[in-house]
Amino acid sequence: MVAVGAVAAAILLRTALELVGDFYYLPMVPAVVATAAVAGRWATALAIVLSIAANVLHVDRASVLDAAVNAALFTLVTWLIAELCWSLRAYRQRAGELSHRLAHREEMLETILASMPVVVLDRGGKIRFLTPFACDLLGIAEPDAIGRPFGSIVDDFDLADFQSEGEALAADGDRAWTCRRAGGTVPLSIQAGFLPGDYPNSHAVLCLADLTAAHLADERARDLHTQLNRVWRLNSLGEMAASLAHELNQPLSAAATYLEASQMDVEKAGLMGKSAARTIDLAKAQLLRAGSIIRRMRELLAHESRSLGVERVSSMMEGLKSVFGMIERNGEVRVEVSLDDTTDHVRAERIQFQQAMVNLVRNAAEAVSDRPDARVAIMGRAVSDELYEVRVEDNGPGIPAHELETIFRPLMTTKSGGMGLGLSVTRTIVESHGGLLKVEDSDLGGAAFSFTLMREQELEEA
Repeated sequence: MVAVGAVAAAILLRTALELVGDFYYLPMVPAVVATAAVAGRWATALAIVLSIAANVLHVDRASVLDAAVNAALFTLVTWLIAELCWSLRAYRQRAGELSHRLAHREEMLETILASMPVVVLDRGGKIRFLTPFACDLLGIAEPDAIGRPFGSIVDDFDLADFQSEGEALAADGDRAWTCRRAGGTVPLSIQAGFLPGDYPNSHAVLCLADLTAAHLADERARDLHTQLNRVWRLNSLGEMAASLAHELNQPLSAAATYLEASQMDVEKAGLMGKSAARTIDLAKAQLLRAGSIIRRMRELLAHESRSLGVERVSSMMEGLKSVFGMIERNGEVRVEVSLDDTTDHVRAERIQFQQAMVNLVRNAAEAVSDRPDARVAIMGRAVSDELYEVRVEDNGPGIPAHELETIFRPLMTTKSGGMGLGLSVTRTIVESHGGLLKVEDSDLGGAAFSFTLMREQELEEA
C-alpha cells in the first residue's frame, strides 16, 4: 500500500511538472525513497517496478535499449538510496535502544546510590560526593561534609595507605574502622574502588557498611556458645557422676560383704569379739548407706525427665548459625546445612538439641582439621510419618572399625587431653529425646553420625 500510494503521488507530481518541462524518472525517485524510509525491501522493489512501468507506458523512448538503460540506471540509483535509508533506520533503531539501555542503567545506578552509603574522594582524601545514606551513617550533613578530609571523620583512615594495601584491606572482612559522630562511635566496613582515569575530583569510591548489627550478632553468638558450654559441662558432670556411681557401687557392695563375713568370724570369739563386732557392724552400715546414696543418685541421673516442646529443626539450626560460623573460622572448615523445612516440626528441648549438634559438628570439624578441603555436612529430612532424621557427616579419615564398639563409652577418648564424655553426653541427650545415636561410614569419605526425633504428627496421634 505504501509503494502503490507513493508511486501514484509521484505520477501526479510528474504530470503537473510536465506543464513546464519534460520529466522522466526524477519525480519517481521520492516515491522509492519514501517507500524505503517506512517499508522493507519487497515494498521498495515494488515501488521501483511500478515507477519503471509508469515511465515505459507514458514516455516514448527512441529504442528499447534506451528504455532499458534508463530503467537500469533508475533501479541502481534508487536501490542505493534505499540501502542508505535502511542503514539510517537501523542506526536510528540501535541508537534508540542504546539510549534506552543507558537511561535504564543510569536509573539503576541512581537507585543503587540512593540506597547505599557511598562516598567519593579526590586524590587528597577529601569528600567530593556522598549519598544521603552515607550522611546518615556518618552523622554529618552534606554541606558540612563536602571538602572535608574523610580521615577527620573515620579514625586512622589514610587514602594513600588504603590504596597501597587496597586488595589486602578489601579482603580483610574482619577489619573495622571507627566513625566518630555525635552520640558515640559506629564500627564501619569500607570497600574501596579507584577510578583508572586522571580525575582530580573523583579518585576513590568508598562503599560503607555499618557493622553494629554484625558485632551484636557476634556477641549473641558468643553468649550462646558460652551458655551451651555451661550446659555441656553440667551434663558432662552428670555423665561422669553416673559412671562413677556404676563403678563405685560394685566395690562398696563387695566391701560390705567382706565386713559381714569378718563380723561372723569375730562373733565366734565370744565376749572378746563383741566390741569389734559392733565396730564392724557400724562400718557395714555406713557402706550400705553409701551404696544406697550412690544408687539413688544413679537412678536420678538415669531417669532424668526432660521437658520436650514443639520445635522446628530449621529454627533451632538457624539459632546455631553464628556458632557454626565461629567453628568454620577457627577450624578453617566449610559447614554446609541442608534441611527439609517443610516437615521439620519435632518434639525437642531446644538447648539440649543445640548442645548435641554443636558437639557433633565440633567433633567433625576437628576430624577434618588437617585437610585442605575440610567439609562438614548437616542434613535433615523426614524418614517416615513418625521420625525426622538429622545427620552430621564429614570428609575426614573416618572411625576405625575397632573403635566403633567403644566410641560411645564414658571416659573413652582418642584425643589427647579429652575426657571421653562428648559422645557419651550426646548419646544421653539423644536417648532422652527418644532417639538412638548411630555412627556409620559417610558418602563423603569420613564418618556420619545420625539420630532421629519424634515428629509432632506422631505425638498428636499418640
